[in-house]
Amino acid sequence: MDRLIMELKLTPQEAYTHLQKILEQVNAVTGSLFMSKVLEERAEKEEKESETTSGDQVYDWSAGLEETDDSQLYFSPDQGNVVFASAIDGWGFSVKQFAHIYSEKMGIKRELLLKTLWGDFYLNAKAKKIMKGAQAKGKKPLFVQLVLDNIWSLYDAVVTRDQEKVVKVVTSLGVKVMARDSRHSDPKVLLSAICSQWLPVAQAVLSMVCEKLPSPLDMAAERVEKLMSVGARRFDSLPEQTQELKRAFLQCSSAENAPVIVFVSKMFAVDTKALPQNRQRTLTPEEIGQRRELARQRHAARMAAGQTAAESNKDHIHSGSVPQEGQPSGICTAKMENLTLKDSKPEESAEQRETFIAFARVYSGVVKKGQRVFVLGPKYDPTQGLSMLPESCSASDFVPDVPHLSCCSMESIYLLMGRELEELEEVPAGNVLGIGGLEECVLKSATLSTSPACPPFIPLNFEARPIVRVAIEPKHPSEMPKLVRGMRLLNQADPCAEVLIQETGEHVLVTAGEVHLQRCLDDLRERFAKIEFSASKPIIPFRETVVRPPKVDMVNEEMGKQHKVAIIHQMKEEGSQGRSSDNLHVDPSGLVTLTTPNRLATVSVRAIPLPQEVTCLLESSSELIRTMEQVNMSLREGKNLDINPATLEAMVGLKAQLENLLQGRKWRNAVEHIWAFGPRRCGPNILLNSVEGYQRPSVWQCLGRVDDVDEAGAQAAVLRDFDNSIISGFQLATLSGPLCEEPLMGVCFSIERWDVQSSAAPQSQDSRFCEDLAESKVERSSEATEAGPSQARRRPDAASADCYGPVSGQLIASMKEACRHAFHAQPQRLMAAMYTCEIMATAEVLGKVYGVLGKREGRVLHEEMKEGTDMFIIKAVLPVAESFGFADEIRKRTSGLASPQLVFSHWEVLSSDPYWVPTTEEEYLHFGEKADSANQALKYMNAVRRRKGLYVEEKIVEHAEKQRTLGKNK
Repeated sequence: MDRLIMELKLTPQEAYTHLQKILEQVNAVTGSLFMSKVLEERAEKEEKESETTSGDQVYDWSAGLEETDDSQLYFSPDQGNVVFASAIDGWGFSVKQFAHIYSEKMGIKRELLLKTLWGDFYLNAKAKKIMKGAQAKGKKPLFVQLVLDNIWSLYDAVVTRDQEKVVKVVTSLGVKVMARDSRHSDPKVLLSAICSQWLPVAQAVLSMVCEKLPSPLDMAAERVEKLMSVGARRFDSLPEQTQELKRAFLQCSSAENAPVIVFVSKMFAVDTKALPQNRQRTLTPEEIGQRRELARQRHAARMAAGQTAAESNKDHIHSGSVPQEGQPSGICTAKMENLTLKDSKPEESAEQRETFIAFARVYSGVVKKGQRVFVLGPKYDPTQGLSMLPESCSASDFVPDVPHLSCCSMESIYLLMGRELEELEEVPAGNVLGIGGLEECVLKSATLSTSPACPPFIPLNFEARPIVRVAIEPKHPSEMPKLVRGMRLLNQADPCAEVLIQETGEHVLVTAGEVHLQRCLDDLRERFAKIEFSASKPIIPFRETVVRPPKVDMVNEEMGKQHKVAIIHQMKEEGSQGRSSDNLHVDPSGLVTLTTPNRLATVSVRAIPLPQEVTCLLESSSELIRTMEQVNMSLREGKNLDINPATLEAMVGLKAQLENLLQGRKWRNAVEHIWAFGPRRCGPNILLNSVEGYQRPSVWQCLGRVDDVDEAGAQAAVLRDFDNSIISGFQLATLSGPLCEEPLMGVCFSIERWDVQSSAAPQSQDSRFCEDLAESKVERSSEATEAGPSQARRRPDAASADCYGPVSGQLIASMKEACRHAFHAQPQRLMAAMYTCEIMATAEVLGKVYGVLGKREGRVLHEEMKEGTDMFIIKAVLPVAESFGFADEIRKRTSGLASPQLVFSHWEVLSSDPYWVPTTEEEYLHFGEKADSANQALKYMNAVRRRKGLYVEEKIVEHAEKQRTLGKNK
């Protein structure tokens, strides 16, 4: 508003017209959005009705807007949802405030003024009535006459420094202006002092927030149940004491006996000096006098010390003792001591510079300063907590034996006022607040309560998953502790960032995208670590998988040659690394048989691609599979672990879904014979037990069904001794694939044959076996001495037979290699991480948007015009590896008319085989001799292998015999 007066120099009438146009434009945009939403809902409704109905249908050509109430949708001052304000001058008002003022002065009803103060109304002074048609009759609108004219006259009086008029206005408004403000050279200071008291903007905005925004008491019961239901657990499965807390949520009570329930959504860092207790405050006259007296005493002491030092120095000069070179005098010594004390002040650490404040909301009870509460972890189970804690247990007598439950004290409570913090003593229910002293108890989000029956709230679900990672290391190795401390603070301050330490020892930062990555690096450099560090190029994750053998490739060639080339390539690589392939046999059908180095065990593995639906199901159910594995491990150890009924039902549903998806002759009874999931025992890969005659406990044993385990036969007992070795080899193989050491995805390894000789000792008897081996070695050496060297050379030695280590270790390595070779025996592909890209653009820039997407290997899914608007919505998929700089490029090409929104969506199989090479003349003509320009999978694979230090097959010098031309142009 102030810019209309000071910069645009508009008259009150012109400003009124300008404000009307702004409101019309805003309401036009709001109406278009509302209309598009109504049309979409109507289209969905008609689509559902068309699916359920049959026969003749009656079509309604109405848009459905007539039946929808939009009276409270638009912005209008007479509805009380518009504030006219100037933030820089500190004033703001609504029509309601002036209606209250003039209703007392003019004797007009307040309700009438609320309806007529904004609009085409004017005041008839003779009839003392409010009439309609101000614009047609050339009259001043009521808003201009009663509101804008007064504000314009105030600005004019202050800016032109009309002192008499200013005094008159100040007196009529009843405000107090300090003499310092009235004499200030900048008229803005006086203007802000008057307006902030007459029409405070905080009061206008806060009153409108209280009137228009929904109250905490309006919380729906369905929302409360959703907040209290964690994971797959339903609300009705919670304990009775927990279900009773629903009433406390709905009442939002601030009574003394109401349980305190607080949810911390995030932790944010503030400068320690900005806290209210550390902020400089105004001194009282008594404190000023005390400080003045102390300063006077210190000054007198310094003068006396200086005079004493001068006299002592003078006596030294008269006595002929001159200070030696490099030895300072008494006065210099005092200065050096002061400098030494000043320089020896310890440097503040990052924790001392930054303090974490919890951003929280109170759902029930009253939060008080210094109050002790329970901190409920995300895995806390109220049923288990209530059974382990005594009745009416409080946070003061907390027992630290309850899992996922801790206790903390809220040291300080703050009112969040923008960037400012105001310290409070207590905060009632329904408010948002800041809590200090929780940095040791809360990492990113948490639930606080005085009742152990309260369940932890569902964690915040971010639509943008962290996918882009970089490795960080300090430029000076001595600053590594500062970097680790800074990354820990960043992990706590940013709810969407993740900090990892890989197996290689690298410190990795995982972010949601390019912009988020740059923001995290800047915060780490400038706020948390405050050191110089180097970040690697973004590490893009990939996945490796196998697909069904296609009949033809992109040039209509049969795939048999391609398989042979891949297998030959793998054999060459294995041979170059010095590995023996005598124990390996690859069947033309893809069955790989591998024998351990000591010839005591043989395993046959086949790699089968999983259906895409099964892969997606396993990936989305990773947490449930991890829980199932923990329960199975407890059962194997003889422990009875109670399973939540909702979790048990989810496990049964997962098994039923897998049985429904894995249908066909080759998947017969496959779900019952699942050996393990991987990697990390919860991944989207399956190990299948297809060994004839070998029965073992299934992964579904936690569901209550006991498998028929074959107890008879020595061979089955030997196999069960090495069961974990097979699982460990499978986990290692799925954790790093053969293409570029990336995890596998969507691969099923079926073990069709597994033989272990009875002479193989189990892992638990390795120590006793080694002792027997040593004794047999001594006996055989003595026999060999008596029999002669020729017989000793022909006799097999037990030590040489087991020089490869324990059989369990050999079996792990052999199983891993067998899985890798079985993977190579199938058509192999890379899987790239994909973003879902949603772009809203006009028709003029659609071609440029398509050009940028095509350049970056993107693919448009569909394009539609948003109903009720002139905008097109384009949905596409874009590889994460090609997304860096995409947003900037598309904004430049479209002059800012198109802005993309990137969200991680899924993993997509790249169509090209990374090992494919041209073999026919047509392929050489189409793809060139190397065929690397069109093979995107080869490009990605070589980039990852090069980053990891693996072997990359590329020619550094293509034509070594070609003569170089070193001539110079003269």
